[in-house]
Amino acid sequence: MLTASRSLALNAEAGRELPRVPAFEALYNRGVRPRHGNVIMVAGRSGTQKSGFALFWVSQMDLPTLYFSADMSPFTASSRLASMVMGETTEEVEEGMAGPRRQEYLDALAPSKIQFSFGSPISWPKVDQELEAYVELWDAYPSVLVFDNLMDFDGAESDYTEQMAVMSNATELARNTGSTVILMHHASDKSWEAKSDPWAPPSRDQVKGGLSEKPELSLSVALDPNSMEYRVACIKQRMGPCDPTARKYSVIWCEPEYTRFHANSPLNRANIMGVPR
Repeated sequence: MLTASRSLALNAEAGRELPRVPAFEALYNRGVRPRHGNVIMVAGRSGTQKSGFALFWVSQMDLPTLYFSADMSPFTASSRLASMVMGETTEEVEEGMAGPRRQEYLDALAPSKIQFSFGSPISWPKVDQELEAYVELWDAYPSVLVFDNLMDFDGAESDYTEQMAVMSNATELARNTGSTVILMHHASDKSWEAKSDPWAPPSRDQVKGGLSEKPELSLSVALDPNSMEYRVACIKQRMGPCDPTARKYSVIWCEPEYTRFHANSPLNRANIMGVPR
């Protein structure tokens, strides 16, 4: 048992704000404060670049990260990361890896602090094994754990009880390790809102299983393929403002082919740089 002061002293480090990513300036301006040691959910409908968003986020924070991917293949994940670093499309990376530029890409990825674990379904015994191996190698827990995604956990595809167990275990994992846990999750593609306004971030009640209410921070995302606006709404935040309806969202800009996100639109950035796009 801990007194309030003792608990605050022990957990002050865990509550620090995560490193800010310049591309997410609009999100921070709305009072969103992702913190160390929190469980964070990124929810969206199918095809909304949730994996790309998470990969870009952890890459830009440059924190030691263990990324569990059931959605992406090893080549897809690594080529996306190379695309982000090199400023080339994934197709260009694939072509370059098959030719004389292979070592150039490998050298570009060498400084990355992201380590991957692939395979579906994700199981807790596998998570334990990977964490043990990580600690053995680095003598520390990773600063960030990413699970992509919640419904790819063993038994959690359609079982609400298993999905709740994933959330409970993720929370316990964050408490015991001090790691930030980022979980990807799906929102409904069949709701009236999804059909009538598909480019709007889903509200809290559209997140499958009502699980967005459990983390300290839940973000709802959507991509407008016409403008490449990436719309991010804070639908749950324990220590700050949020909007469960997701109508108040922040806009950043997405370049899916490069797995990059920007604070300004491509047109504005081109005008500033004097470079046509």
